[in-house]
Amino acid sequence: MPRLREVGRDDAHPFARSIYKMLFGERDPVKEPGTDTGTPGNWWTVFALVPDAFDHAVAGFQFYRSPKRKLSPKLRELGQIRAGWARGSQFVFSQHCKAARGVGFTEEQVQAVPHWQVATCFDELERAVLAYADCLVLSGGRTPDGVFDVLKKYLSDEEILELTYVTALYDFHAVISKALRLEYDDVDERIVEIAAPEGSGADVMRVVDQK
Repeated sequence: MPRLREVGRDDAHPFARSIYKMLFGERDPVKEPGTDTGTPGNWWTVFALVPDAFDHAVAGFQFYRSPKRKLSPKLRELGQIRAGWARGSQFVFSQHCKAARGVGFTEEQVQAVPHWQVATCFDELERAVLAYADCLVLSGGRTPDGVFDVLKKYLSDEEILELTYVTALYDFHAVISKALRLEYDDVDERIVEIAAPEGSGADVMRVVDQK
């Protein structure tokens, strides 16, 4: 379950209700969750807690899908899918695997995103986009000149700004999804203590002290 309460159809603000109708039909998504892509759909119902936040977030989705964008959908999706992987968001990664196929990436390429550094199925620009996504997500924006030089070789300044904005936006959504345990990021913490056998000593490394 998400860590925050969800907003049902009758309590949602008008814009959220219109989105609910497109995603869930006549169902109340809190009582009868589930979208066509198989997700529970609780990203929408939790964000609806704060109507301005819901509207702002949806405007971000509308921004990257707008026909005004100069950046190609393929490069956009490459940044998004890698951001999901690098940030460790099952939700963002899983959804954008599907989206990546939809814009023309092959199954080999989608499967290679986690290990793109040793894959041979990406061209020079695609490798630079993947490297840049890692710089944004894993290095906090610290980007070597060599990566940026390849981006500049192929892309306009406007395209690079759009790539930067959308990739960072999806890092943002990946972080929020994990923190609030939304959608496929509703997972238990895996880094926990595993109990030792009953009667064992507390000093597990004492063996190295013996002469």
